[in-house]
Amino acid sequence: MSRIGKTPVNLPDGVDVQVVGQQITAKGKLGQLSLTLVDDVEAKLEGKELWINPRGESVQARKMWGTYRSLAGNIVEGVSEGFTKELEIQGVGYRAAVQGKNLQLQLGFSHDVIYPIPEGITIKCESPTEVAITGADKQQVGQVAAEIRSFRGPEPYKGKGVRYKGEQILRKEGKKK
Repeated sequence: MSRIGKTPVNLPDGVDVQVVGQQITAKGKLGQLSLTLVDDVEAKLEGKELWINPRGESVQARKMWGTYRSLAGNIVEGVSEGFTKELEIQGVGYRAAVQGKNLQLQLGFSHDVIYPIPEGITIKCESPTEVAITGADKQQVGQVAAEIRSFRGPEPYKGKGVRYKGEQILRKEGKKK
């Protein structure tokens, strides 16, 4: 049995959720997100709670039960509070800046890396070595953070590169004489 699926998604004030067939739509202060359920699960709205239940006892239905309960919780949290990923940039001369609708990264290459900021995502640079990615869609925020990190991932010898805030890098010992 799914432990995640047994608990309902609590709807905070200011979030309007509608269930039409297999479609869940959530509206809040940060926008509108929707989720299409698979045929193995169904959604019911009871007061200020959204319940996701399996339609059968098959293994597939029980797998999708917990998965879609988590996805429904993510869209409700996304339209009410939003999600944030923070990146750190380490290295001499490595820095980031937001210019218009682009993120300009100087990562030790012969040219600057220009990353166009997608719709629904907000990027802020509090300092030249810190990047904060914010948005309502958890998957999109994580994808943008992973794409920015992939331009120059942290290397194991000096630790230079782009990393998630608080990420521990396994350091290697250099050459010995």
